[in-house]
Amino acid sequence: MSSSVDFPEFERHAPDPEAKKDIWKTFWILFGLTVVDLAFYFYIPSGMTRNVIFILLGIIKAYFIVGTFMHMKHEKTAIMLMIIVPVIFIMALITTALYEGYYLFNLHWK
Repeated sequence: MSSSVDFPEFERHAPDPEAKKDIWKTFWILFGLTVVDLAFYFYIPSGMTRNVIFILLGIIKAYFIVGTFMHMKHEKTAIMLMIIVPVIFIMALITTALYEGYYLFNLHWK
């Protein structure tokens, strides 16, 4: 009796050269963004501007990671919206809660 089971639908195939090229392109983009991120960390004084730059660079890096490595850019628009829209609402909820908490804290201690 054979120790392996033959599943023709799971045949091995060579990796797609275009996919490999896309992964390496994304790697170099992420590497460049990380270098820029580190440069900003050491050369821009701490403050709101640096924080906003870090957040924007983080969102850009997340876009490339999700698009390439989680195969999101190959999905249909409806599936992308089902994932992205709730995340946007959750971020808006957190931002609103932080803003309101800051307002109430300052109102109470004045």
